[in-house]
Amino acid sequence: MPGTPLPSELLPRKFFDRPAEVVAPELLGHVLVHGDVAVRLTEVEAYAGTRDPASHAYRGLTPRTAVMFGPPGHAYVYFTYGMHFCVNLVCAEEGTASAVLLRAGQVVAGHETARRRRPRSTERDMARGPARLCMTLDIARDQNGLDVCSPEGALRILAGEPADPSLIRSGPRTGVNGGKQTPWRFWIDGDPTVSPYRAHVPRKRKRTEA
Repeated sequence: MPGTPLPSELLPRKFFDRPAEVVAPELLGHVLVHGDVAVRLTEVEAYAGTRDPASHAYRGLTPRTAVMFGPPGHAYVYFTYGMHFCVNLVCAEEGTASAVLLRAGQVVAGHETARRRRPRSTERDMARGPARLCMTLDIARDQNGLDVCSPEGALRILAGEPADPSLIRSGPRTGVNGGKQTPWRFWIDGDPTVSPYRAHVPRKRKRTEA
């Protein structure tokens, strides 16, 4: 909440040394900080690396996904649709490429800075969606691979007040083909900063002349 002091403790690395689908709901309520802006997480999605067709790492290690195959507690930042950055937190043991996408949150510190970055946004929408969250926190390619569990780190994850378990909901991941069979999107029920769910829409193939 605005004006509420930020938590002083970091989430320990062992918190992330578990499968992404276990870590994801427990991340809700914790706080991601970059510079003077902090966002309390209200919506996340789990991706399970080489055992998950929806994961960037499904086909194995590449220069793009190398961070995901590294140790837990680091940021995996990727560029999408040629327009936006999204940030994930790497989970599980090194070599598994498990990660949690941070989909939405509430700005709880650095409101003036956040407004300068997103001057047309309402408080609700400031970090409502993975691209908006990155814009508000000024997360881009330079933050890829940063250790979020380091006290000296520029990008840190603080141990906030965990979300009330009775308010945590799960469902299919946004825009993921086959997502209905994998309910790994987790959010805080009733929180206005949670982004709207959008089902996967297959791309239409252009017709070719016979």
